[in-house]
Amino acid sequence: MHCPFCQHIDTRVIDSRASEDGATIRRRRECEACGERFSTLETIELKLPAIIKGDGRREPFDARKLRLSMDRALHKRPVSEEQIEATVRAVVHQLRMTAEREVSSRRVGEFVIAELRKLDHVGFVRFASVYRAFEDVADFREELDRLERDLPGDGQLPLLEGEAARAGKGPRRR
Repeated sequence: MHCPFCQHIDTRVIDSRASEDGATIRRRRECEACGERFSTLETIELKLPAIIKGDGRREPFDARKLRLSMDRALHKRPVSEEQIEATVRAVVHQLRMTAEREVSSRRVGEFVIAELRKLDHVGFVRFASVYRAFEDVADFREELDRLERDLPGDGQLPLLEGEAARAGKGPRRR
């Protein structure tokens, strides 16, 4: 590893620590020439499939785009950063498990919809409305009807958190 200060070729590792989730290793390094210290992060690099867009273009998978679309769908929802990160990791894991070199953006969207459906129903409907290009209220109603049919119990979605508490039901989050 080159020193970022003097560009010397040789640096040595002073300390290594795994992150809490075990996905990265933080290494503290020292330059043999100038003595400056710096940190590096080491992560596993697995080749993710290329994404085939609706118009036929191919582009590399970008987890930042995925995260941005989830942030939009979950804006002002009671979902933690950790839950969103876990959802992004779940989608990336599904992509890796396809073992394919190319995956359609439509399939990626279905992975996201499945994960959002488990995480937050409002975020799910928001994402689905853009992804499936809802054109009118009937499209929303159809998706909500489908969601209610698939819910366990009485199939009723609480409109407000307080409504869920008054009905003796907690929020439907997993």
